[in-house]
Amino acid sequence: MKLHLFVGPTGSGLEQTLAEQHKIVVHSPAKRGDITALIDRYPVPGTIAIVDGTFHSFPSVGHIEIRHALQEGWVVWGLASMGAIRACEMRLLGMRGYGHVYRQYCEDLEFDDDEVTLVHEIDAPYRALSEPLIHIRGFVSALQGMQALSAERAQAIITDLKERWYGERTLPRLKRLLLDTGKMRIQEVEQALSGFNAYRFKSQDLHNFLASRCWCAGGKD
Repeated sequence: MKLHLFVGPTGSGLEQTLAEQHKIVVHSPAKRGDITALIDRYPVPGTIAIVDGTFHSFPSVGHIEIRHALQEGWVVWGLASMGAIRACEMRLLGMRGYGHVYRQYCEDLEFDDDEVTLVHEIDAPYRALSEPLIHIRGFVSALQGMQALSAERAQAIITDLKERWYGERTLPRLKRLLLDTGKMRIQEVEQALSGFNAYRFKSQDLHNFLASRCWCAGGKD
């Protein structure tokens, strides 16, 4: 059984892995109507995984079309980004969720949708042009845990970025904010930022989802 995967910038770096998966059909980030079009095209129910989805460029993937897919016998997973949001919202209706980001939304009802939002190129490979706040939170929290930042300075950085349009949440801006604290030297900031991949939870969720092949077993993480 094939997995229909709706993915965009979260799949950056995983292109080869996806290309080698002959049972995965890759679709562009989900927008309104895509799930309806998919189930109309395939009369036999299968499995869908929503990772990325549109927010402003096109209307976002709808709850009604996901519910219709579930009622038609499709298994629908959500993770990492828009998929994690919809999976949390529809977990009592049968949509399945996976990963760190999904759990964050389920455990913290005040966690905003814009935490996973970013600006990216409109066409494949959907290169990211900004950084989701959920990644920056993890990174700044780790610096605070290592006592490279005080709790007050860490909160000030997050507040600055939270109050900005998500397209302005970039690593260059984060670098400037870290330097402005006066706590870290430029070499320390650059060294810390070189390890930023460790906090890209969205991509990690997708990587782990693909590696686990949990959609074959039908379980939930």
